[in-house]
Amino acid sequence: MSTVIKTSTWIILILFLVNTLPSVQSQGDLYPWDIEIDFENDDSSNPFDISEDGKATITFFISNDGPLSIDLEFEYEGPFQGTYSGPLDATVNANSNESFNLEVSKIDVIDFAAKTQEDFLITAKVVSLQGTPQLNPSSKDAEGKLIIPIVYILGLEISDPVGPMNAGTATPLRVSVTNEGNIEDRVGEVDISDNCPLLTPNNGLDSLLTKNLNPGQSVQADLELTASESHPKRTCKVEVSIASNGAMNTGSSSSLFSKEVQITVDPTLSNVDNSISPVDDTTTTTEVVGSSLPSIGVISIISCVLSALIFTRRNHTQ
Repeated sequence: MSTVIKTSTWIILILFLVNTLPSVQSQGDLYPWDIEIDFENDDSSNPFDISEDGKATITFFISNDGPLSIDLEFEYEGPFQGTYSGPLDATVNANSNESFNLEVSKIDVIDFAAKTQEDFLITAKVVSLQGTPQLNPSSKDAEGKLIIPIVYILGLEISDPVGPMNAGTATPLRVSVTNEGNIEDRVGEVDISDNCPLLTPNNGLDSLLTKNLNPGQSVQADLELTASESHPKRTCKVEVSIASNGAMNTGSSSSLFSKEVQITVDPTLSNVDNSISPVDDTTTTTEVVGSSLPSIGVISIISCVLSALIFTRRNHTQ
């Protein structure tokens, strides 16, 4: 019974002091509670990694070492124009610990240089003890750092062919590479493939391997394709693949970037169909002209001749 009385007396005394000594309470020295962030290896100098899709999860703890339950409110501040979401309030029972998560999202990591570090802040306020509101809430902060990840992205563009090409000729394709990541990079590998065995690329894209690119910078090179004279009429698919040198060196699974174009190969000009013979200007044409007059028969002709002879003899007799 005496133990119960002593405990009640301590509770009443603590409540009295908490409400009558706001200057002490505001420093968080009166009631035994604290806030801590769960750092990797318990090292507060270790920053929290932001993923390439702009997210991070931070776990923090509230420890209540006193005999009263505490009601808390939370506020969050963070860098990189991100969204910081966590519990707005919570209750932690006497002599217990509770863990909470701060979710970070919507950080566009490409907008910031790789490995940039900035502070985030978690603020907790004890607004009531054992349900009794505090006129001057005790407040404590916990802070850590967020770090922007390294992102390797190479943008690849291939110009469309100006038109069909003839077998036995060559055509150029302009290839452009842009560093769309957030750290210096360059092309580490180039691969050219097509589905037409008689189409041959040159080594014009080798120059891409020698140019370092800062974020946002671009480089161009010309790929020349030559079609054999025996190449049949066909539409060929040409694919260009490049690898990020930085991603290759770090073992990233997203180091390859590809684009493809289609190009039509027509037969050589000498193989144009000549099966149609030209018109021979020396050929004469016989034109038959018909008449609508009736034709004179053989009998009619003989009759006319005999009549003329008889008429002539009569004249001589007279």
